[in-house]
Amino acid sequence: MNVQIDPKSGFCFGVVYAIEKAENELEKDPLLYCLGDIVHNSVEVDRLCKKGLVTIDHEQFKKLHNCKVLIRAHGEPPETYRIALENNIELVDASCPVVLRLQNKIRDGYQGVVEDGGQLIIYGKKGHAEVNGLVGQTGGNSIVIETEDDLDKIDYTKPVTIYSQTTKSMEGFAKIQNTIRKRMIEAGNTDPDNFSAHDTICRQVSGRYPAIGKFAESHDLILFVSGKKSSNGKVLFNACFDKNRETHFITDIEDIDTDWFDDKVKSVGICGATSTPLWLMEKVAEFVSGLKTD
Repeated sequence: MNVQIDPKSGFCFGVVYAIEKAENELEKDPLLYCLGDIVHNSVEVDRLCKKGLVTIDHEQFKKLHNCKVLIRAHGEPPETYRIALENNIELVDASCPVVLRLQNKIRDGYQGVVEDGGQLIIYGKKGHAEVNGLVGQTGGNSIVIETEDDLDKIDYTKPVTIYSQTTKSMEGFAKIQNTIRKRMIEAGNTDPDNFSAHDTICRQVSGRYPAIGKFAESHDLILFVSGKKSSNGKVLFNACFDKNRETHFITDIEDIDTDWFDDKVKSVGICGATSTPLWLMEKVAEFVSGLKTD
């Protein structure tokens, strides 16, 4: 039986950067706080916890003083930096460069949106750390659209400027744009200058959707390794499942059911989210290979 790890799966460069920052800091100091899970993968979080990384939430962050706190790849709103300054907290900023550029675009563009009497829309997952950081660039005065059910929040008689969370699918973003344009026309708002869409999706992430589907088609059975909190993981899992119904979501080897492997399974593909470490996929591959050689 052939067991293959998808060479395009695993950490995106933003997550790699954040984890490297954390490990470098922990080599110098045995205690480092992290504002939120450094990555949406509990197995990797546990590994770093054993090295001294302590995950905290925003309420705990407000009570800290005179310490060091890591900002993960998702980025943070301006309020976090203000609190750090007041509480003498040293920030180890591991915000993804792609996210930082998007934050700057939204912050710089927001004033123009206000002056035009328009609305700034963010296509993303409500409550997601990255989205919270983006909303913070507008002082909380933006509209988050997660699904078409949220589109009633928009006033279609006014100008609309839309950005996207970096990890959303290009297909979903295009669909949302088309629906907004259609509703604006229906509302009599036909001036093309009243609609502005900014493609702010990370290509390293978006390119994985079609690639992972092809990978899923090339194997009899797929083990998709991901943390349950990963929104990117859910989307990529569905991309695999659409192409191969023998796709199974697992967080670690304990989730593997040996009954999945019968005589018809000649090849197994192992893949994961942008928050899935390579070492974990290798662990799964070794386990599966051992099953077939016993």
